[in-house]
Amino acid sequence: MSHAIIELKDITYAFPGRDETLKGLTFHLHPGEKLGLFGPNGAGKSTMLHILMGLLTPDRGEVRLFGVPMTDGKGFEAARLKIGFLFQHSDDQLFCPTVLDDVAFGPLNQGLGRDEAAERAREALAAVGLAGFEDRVPHRLSGGEKKLVALATILSMRPEVLVLDEPTTGLSPEAKDRLVDILKGLDMARLVVSHDPDFLAATTGHLLAMRDGRIRAGELKPHTHVHVHEEGDVPHQH
Repeated sequence: MSHAIIELKDITYAFPGRDETLKGLTFHLHPGEKLGLFGPNGAGKSTMLHILMGLLTPDRGEVRLFGVPMTDGKGFEAARLKIGFLFQHSDDQLFCPTVLDDVAFGPLNQGLGRDEAAERAREALAAVGLAGFEDRVPHRLSGGEKKLVALATILSMRPEVLVLDEPTTGLSPEAKDRLVDILKGLDMARLVVSHDPDFLAATTGHLLAMRDGRIRAGELKPHTHVHVHEEGDVPHQH
């Protein structure tokens, strides 16, 4: 198997004054893999993502991104240009006066000129079905529209891997279906953290379970099943 894009080895982390959230966690994501991660609230899923993005520093353990040990901020800065990280709450990701400004921000940081960054932004907005939103004000958009703009902000950077933290939070069924369709059309490695088993089954190839600060050994295949509730006699899928 090829070298891991993301590798966490024996990661331990505790927030100040609290018990350990991560307890010797180990994880890896390889090129082309599409992994889903689920677990109860407080299991440490978001903490793990913040550590792999360099937003938190582990107490012990090692983070490697694209085969390079992350030993300082500069290493994370370089790696983040190749990792598309979608925050759980879109308002944490959108801060510019217009949609175009938000989506072009990443390409500008990658060193592109303004015209090329704007073109990248328009392409990304079209890819998520938001062509024509360039001059809209982000904070006036619906929750689903904000989520798609946030996704466009990372797609405009043409990342090598996607990391999505609870991407369906606050989305309507229609917006979630739209997001599923977009992700199905993206052929790149991804890690998706979600409480939504249907969404994980539709957008990932293998599921990992997290509990008490560790990832459960082995992998679970996402699947759907058909059953009949006690109330009503119409079979349906989950």
